[in-house]
Amino acid sequence: MARYLIEVPHESEVTACARAVKVFLNTGSHFLAGAEWGCRDGEHKAWLMAELDSKEQARSVLPQGFRSHARITELNRFTLGEIEELLLHHVGAVTEP
Repeated sequence: MARYLIEVPHESEVTACARAVKVFLNTGSHFLAGAEWGCRDGEHKAWLMAELDSKEQARSVLPQGFRSHARITELNRFTLGEIEELLLHHVGAVTEP
């Protein structure tokens, strides 16, 4: 399974924030109930992370009205060895910053 960061924007009015949070909480979904919100800092988005099989599955966990505006990013980690190999292949030498 892949790990996804799901970013869900909503309108900035207080009532829009409250409605978005309420929709997420009312779903009963553990994914949505655990969302983090940036509203109090002026960033009107929810973020959640989930391990799922695909971006399409990640989008499908969202309430219908939020799916089209959501940004879904598959996350990955790198090892130092992978990065050194990548640099050798594309640059020809590993350079220190």
